[in-house]
Amino acid sequence: MQLTPRILPCLWFDGQAEQAAAFYTGIFRNARIGRVTRFGQEGFDIHGRPEGSVMTVEFELDGQRFVALDGGPAFRFNEAVSFQVLCDDQAEVDYFWDRLGAGGDPQAQQCGWLKDRFGLSWQVIPRALAELVGDPASPNAARAMRAMLQMKKIDLAKIRQAYDGAA
Repeated sequence: MQLTPRILPCLWFDGQAEQAAAFYTGIFRNARIGRVTRFGQEGFDIHGRPEGSVMTVEFELDGQRFVALDGGPAFRFNEAVSFQVLCDDQAEVDYFWDRLGAGGDPQAQQCGWLKDRFGLSWQVIPRALAELVGDPASPNAARAMRAMLQMKKIDLAKIRQAYDGAA
């Protein structure tokens, strides 16, 4: 891997860091797993993790680097932090939605948001969405926003139809 960037998201898992890194790198085409560090005997009285078990897994998704930390059950993900996957077309939206959402929480899906099997929130959205809903003074954008708010997975064609007044 390249030099460490200044800001590196660290994702806290409870014994699933290695599985999560494999899951995410299996979805993104330009992805890879980097260095894996393991707990040693030192500090066992603090971390309580078995010697040799995974401590961190570095991985990269489309040029964005992450660290997955096996920190234990103390913390859980919530919707206050999510990752946006900007998609070029509906085929990409469908691809990422289906794969990231596999085994996740179907109740946590709204307006392009989903929660994956590890509890991490993602926003799977087409790049064109911002221009379609971005002008609050536009009746076209208001119709597009109304259509989007009714969706779980974003349907770009239906949002465009609403924007054009055809839906």
